[in-house]
Amino acid sequence: MTEGSAGLAGLLAAAEARMPVESAEVIAFELTRRLEARSVSFLITDFTGNAVVRLSLADAGEERERITLPGTVYGQVLRDQRVCVRQGDHPDGQVQIVAPVTNRGDAIGLLEVLLPQAPEPATVQTIVESAHALAYILIANRRFTDLYQWGRRTLPMNLAAEIQNTLLPDSLTCEAPQFTVSGELIPTEEIAGDTFDHSLDRLTLHVSITDAMGHDVRAALIATLLVGALRSARRGGADLADQAHQAHQALLDHGLHGPLVTGQLLRIDLQTGSAGFVNAGHPWPWLLRGGRLDRIIPEIDPPFGAPLPHPHRVQSLQLRPGDRLILVTDGMLERNAAAEDLPALIEGTRDLHPRETVHTLTQAVLRAQQGVLQDDATVVCLDWQGTRD
Repeated sequence: MTEGSAGLAGLLAAAEARMPVESAEVIAFELTRRLEARSVSFLITDFTGNAVVRLSLADAGEERERITLPGTVYGQVLRDQRVCVRQGDHPDGQVQIVAPVTNRGDAIGLLEVLLPQAPEPATVQTIVESAHALAYILIANRRFTDLYQWGRRTLPMNLAAEIQNTLLPDSLTCEAPQFTVSGELIPTEEIAGDTFDHSLDRLTLHVSITDAMGHDVRAALIATLLVGALRSARRGGADLADQAHQAHQALLDHGLHGPLVTGQLLRIDLQTGSAGFVNAGHPWPWLLRGGRLDRIIPEIDPPFGAPLPHPHRVQSLQLRPGDRLILVTDGMLERNAAAEDLPALIEGTRDLHPRETVHTLTQAVLRAQQGVLQDDATVVCLDWQGTRD
């Protein structure tokens, strides 16, 4: 075992030996001791995606330091996903090192270390590896505590929003050799029923985006029923047609009738890029291929819960390396949002990481509506790299 790996193992062991709520503090304490750092802190991204919050030993309800990202080193590191070393910008000649805390594309936050003098390359590498280890520790421990949920909340969240948040995947971004997928949801003040989901099997990627009609707790409850049915069917090994059937039937079995939920379900073969998809009355997706942006115009079946002339149909789409697929809910298209020229925005963000793309698109729509949405705005971006020979 190398000295670096041994040190990293020691950090992990120290964090594992303490309570889950103390994990970040243990990493900070160990780095402070080993590097003789002036300070070490973890900054978690908030739910808006526009700021980070410096976590400390404060309890829920106490004031926290919130730092907006645009124009800051924190925004730069989150965007570029590269460590930054800055000298001369701090009192007493301190040197600031900021490293991304990220796992499989899920940008959880940042690790900031202040040193009394310029670091050796090995020291910087230790900080980078510690940030990577911290991502794993936080992902493992956030199941046991609300600390990290509380840290991300810089705005009040009502009951419907709380329900809606639990329906999203634990990590909004996932990277693998064949693909990168990321989603973002900007809720209305009253909360509608948008959700998205993704899950990875050994040979398959599942992606969904759904929109339960309404703007209250009832919409969140309908979305809960639908997402629960989709996950149950998927985890039970159902194919795409049966996933759609079970989701639709779940609404009917619980006395919910009418055009209740629009949605798109995708099931992608990781070896071939062959995708099956169901469109249940949902807005058409975009496909960016070879520099050209086109709408995919599928056969459209009724929303889940509406009377069906036939079962939801599974349609085919062949993904090619370099493709980018964009899925949206109608909150991205309605009213003033249309003035943002979404196709032009999609083309203009083609070189961004999917995580940055969905944030740029949703923020543009939010600005177009002066910060007050009439409906949830949700985007899912899938980049297909394909298999490597």
